[in-house]
Amino acid sequence: QVQLVESGGGLVQAGGSLRLSCVASVRTVSTAVMGWFRQTPGKEREFVAAIHWSRSSTRYAESVKGRFTISRDNAKNTVYLQMNSLLPEDTAVYYCAADWALELRVGPRDYDLWGQGTQVTVSS
Repeated sequence: QVQLVESGGGLVQAGGSLRLSCVASVRTVSTAVMGWFRQTPGKEREFVAAIHWSRSSTRYAESVKGRFTISRDNAKNTVYLQMNSLLPEDTAVYYCAADWALELRVGPRDYDLWGQGTQVTVSS
């Protein structure tokens, strides 16, 4: 069974940085788009960034462009989300997800597999 496991969340002051990691248990994700989403209580899950595992093309939400960077390490089956210049409004549970599609989609319902999430809290 394919699993995604996120790590790297925590508490950071505004302006600080965190790097999230998402490790996939098997290499079937080598053909998948990997995405990061976030969610706060009472709100819809929100797209943050996506990367095609084999093509390195990326896509970002406007709210994180220039501050967040998504990358991947194929040898380690791992996707990263480097988050810089964090803002209090970035506080959320961050989820990693996989979508076996050719394009970089932003809808959470398009993604087939999800991790358990990691909490990011940014204090002002």
